[in-house]
Amino acid sequence: MSVEVALAMAEQQGRWLLQLRDDIEGIVYPGTWGLFGGHLDPGETPEQALRRELREEIRWEAQDLAFWFLHRNPQRDAHFFRTTITLPLDALDLREGQDLTLASLEELRTGSIWSPRRRETRPLAPSLQRAVEKLVEEGWVP
Repeated sequence: MSVEVALAMAEQQGRWLLQLRDDIEGIVYPGTWGLFGGHLDPGETPEQALRRELREEIRWEAQDLAFWFLHRNPQRDAHFFRTTITLPLDALDLREGQDLTLASLEELRTGSIWSPRRRETRPLAPSLQRAVEKLVEEGWVP
C-alpha cells in the first residue's frame, strides 16, 4: 500500500516557497529542496493534512488551498495544492527543515537552489521537480 502525502506549491509574486529538508538518514529525500506538507494522518483529507502540516512546519494558516493535481507512483500518492502566500519570509516560523526560501521558475528549472542558511546549493527533490514540470507543461508565467 502506498503512502499519501499533501504538498503546497505556495506562490508569492512569481516565486515559490521551498523547504530545505533535513540531512537525516532515513527520511524521504534528505538534504534536498522540497515543498511544505507531509503525510496524511488516518481519517484526514489531503487538504486537512496540508493545513495541519503548514501549521506544524512554518506556523502558517493558508487561506485558499486549491487542489492542483495528483501524482502517483508505487511508493506514494502525492496530492499537490496551489496557494498564494502574502506574508514575508521572516514572518514564517521554520519548525521543520534546515531552510526556506522563495525561488523563481527560472531558478527551479536549473535543478538546484541556493540555501542562504547553509550557504550552499542543494538539488530539488523529485516531488518538487514534478511540480516544476507541471508548471512548465501549463505554460505558467508570473
